[in-house]
Amino acid sequence: MTQTRSHRLLALTAAIACAVALGACNRDQPAADTPPVGAPMPADPVAQPANPATTPSATQSATVSEVLLGTEASGNERVAEPKTTFARSDRTIVASVVTRADSPAETEVRARWTFQDGQLVDETSQRLNLSGPGVTNFRVNNQEDWPAGSYTVEISLDGNVVQTQQFTVQ
Repeated sequence: MTQTRSHRLLALTAAIACAVALGACNRDQPAADTPPVGAPMPADPVAQPANPATTPSATQSATVSEVLLGTEASGNERVAEPKTTFARSDRTIVASVVTRADSPAETEVRARWTFQDGQLVDETSQRLNLSGPGVTNFRVNNQEDWPAGSYTVEISLDGNVVQTQQFTVQ
């Protein structure tokens, strides 16, 4: 009788091991009725509310048409005298970001200023409600002389770089 009990225990252990192994084999596979990742989903007869994370937003209608660099902005917020070469003694460098929105759009505009090999100088952002054409200014200041060399300012809309402007300091 102990031999029969041992066989039963061994058979039960083997059955459990097989069940666990079979379950593990298919754990990374989608269920038969689940489409593969990236496949179009079949139409759902019951309309579901749109997922805000995947729904195109109004910010897609906002664009940056131009980035002007200079040392000061004029009354209309644009850089007064655009240039791409600055003196080491220029205390402020202004980037006028010219935007346009075909329909009202809320967006984050970011300016990322770097030196030579990507060394971060400054990074700032502004949350804007755009409607039609507009100009937004970003400034970097240095109370001492700027190091001579090549600089870049990257302008992003909602995290996507849309314009890059290079300039030099001599």
